[in-house]
Amino acid sequence: MSNILKNIKVADTANQNDQIKKLREEYIKKLEQVTSLSRDQARNILLEELGNELKGDVAKIIKESEDEAKTSAHRKAQEILVDAMKHGALDYIAEYTISTIKIPDEDIKGRIIGKEGRNIRAFENTTGVDVDLDEEGIIRLSSFDPVRREVARRALDVLIKDTRIQPVRIEEVVVQTRKEVEAIILEEGEKLVHAVGVYNLNADLVALLGRFKFRTSFGQNLIVHTLEETKIGAQIAHEVGASVDVVKLGCLFHDIGKIVSDKEGSHVKLGADLLSKYKMPREVVNCVLEHHEDKPFSSIESVIVYIADAISGARPGARHEDYEEYLKRLREMEEIAKGFNGVEDAYAFEAGRELRVIINPGKLDDIETTILAKQIKDEIDKKLIIPGVVRVTAIREFRVTEPKE
Repeated sequence: MSNILKNIKVADTANQNDQIKKLREEYIKKLEQVTSLSRDQARNILLEELGNELKGDVAKIIKESEDEAKTSAHRKAQEILVDAMKHGALDYIAEYTISTIKIPDEDIKGRIIGKEGRNIRAFENTTGVDVDLDEEGIIRLSSFDPVRREVARRALDVLIKDTRIQPVRIEEVVVQTRKEVEAIILEEGEKLVHAVGVYNLNADLVALLGRFKFRTSFGQNLIVHTLEETKIGAQIAHEVGASVDVVKLGCLFHDIGKIVSDKEGSHVKLGADLLSKYKMPREVVNCVLEHHEDKPFSSIESVIVYIADAISGARPGARHEDYEEYLKRLREMEEIAKGFNGVEDAYAFEAGRELRVIINPGKLDDIETTILAKQIKDEIDKKLIIPGVVRVTAIREFRVTEPKE
């Protein structure tokens, strides 16, 4: 009995579904007649109207997503840069060259001056620095070249302790001190590369990096600037997934051209040429070539080196452009003098108001030396703009030393 009832219910349900289907088709036909639209046309109209209604919502969603992405990207960039600068904070203190020496008594000053000033004259000519003895208990050493000042400071310290102060002994001590300073320069280069985690570099390149200790760029000590920039650059490279090794080397050598002072050209090109000579990877050479945007960036690593250099060099108080121009002018004065025949060396003093020229006595006599001093002064006046009057002092000294038996 139950099966019969069940079959009846199934049959009724099937009949009802058929009726519903028929009614639905009749309504659709009537709608098509009233609207003169087919089923597909009506569906397209509905979809179009729905799409128009949703356009505003979609545009709003897209705009909100873009704003959120920009905010997140800006925040992430800030986090990367701040974290990189935090890693670039240094506990390294640059030894800006000491230019004063304390002496125990005034008797030492008398020995340093020597009879008729021959000792102090020999010391200044050999070291290329100006010695100021006016202040009691202090000797001041003046030269725009920090390496010269360091050599002079160390040599004078040795002479004061030795007490044997006379021209020949002065020259011996200065020569020995120069060798010691060269060793210090190599040691400073090794400290720098180890501090940033770079190893197995050519010894000549390490020695050039060590000269950063006694060199400034727009008043900013180069060894501090390079160390700071390399740490910042390495951290940025790590955060964005760039080559940390390439960025480290690019930052480390970006200003190496400023040490190559015996050639003409921008420090960017000089640095790139030097690295190419030592077979450094092309990616590193490109970082040096492009860190001042002289060429379009060829890689993300080049961009990072540029950014790290800007962060270190552009922060308030880091650099003083006038100081750099001042050093450049003094070096040009010296180079002009060295270009004349018979000149062994030349040293600029007193902010460029005095130039001392050391003459080879075997090439020029006294009359020729007098004429040469005037020629050098005229050439400086023609090529450089120097405030005030430039005094050129030509020093010609003939010395004979008998060999000891």
